[in-house]
Amino acid sequence: MEDISLHILDIVENSLNAGASTVTVRIRDDDGEGIFSFETEDDGKGIPDGLEEKAADPFYTTRSTRSVGLGLSLLAQAAQETGGTISIGRAEHGGTLVAATFNKHHVDMKPLGDIAATFLVLIVGNPDVDFRFSYVRNKKSFSLDSREIKNALEGSPLNSSPSISVIKQYLDEAFTYLGSDVV
Repeated sequence: MEDISLHILDIVENSLNAGASTVTVRIRDDDGEGIFSFETEDDGKGIPDGLEEKAADPFYTTRSTRSVGLGLSLLAQAAQETGGTISIGRAEHGGTLVAATFNKHHVDMKPLGDIAATFLVLIVGNPDVDFRFSYVRNKKSFSLDSREIKNALEGSPLNSSPSISVIKQYLDEAFTYLGSDVV
């Protein structure tokens, strides 16, 4: 995968395929410490006990449609190339928790990509799923809860053109506030 936003999209899509109705994504981006990290947590069916270590193996998958599962292994490779780490485990409420940490000053650090667009695609493409996003960059932060957006839109579907415009504008403003090099 070319950038970190695509890794986040892939991990969240795994959550959705596992039946998650709520997905939380937390991002921490600290220039001073040189750390970029994210974690996803969901309430899906979770990884079966004892298989957490196998989940990042490219030749292991629970899918019946193909014999390899590359998403987590590519994420692990991207993190480890920067001296970072990945962990995969059970979330507090039974789903899956994936956490990845990167050394953002390492020569092999992938670009962040368009994280705002990733959030937008996830929200409007999955209007029945509750998404919670938080992004802390240095001393600035923003958070978004799709349930609050649904309430504010007063019944207008999240994937309607006016709703998409409102969500996109909010995300653009939030990422501008965090810093121009975030997107």
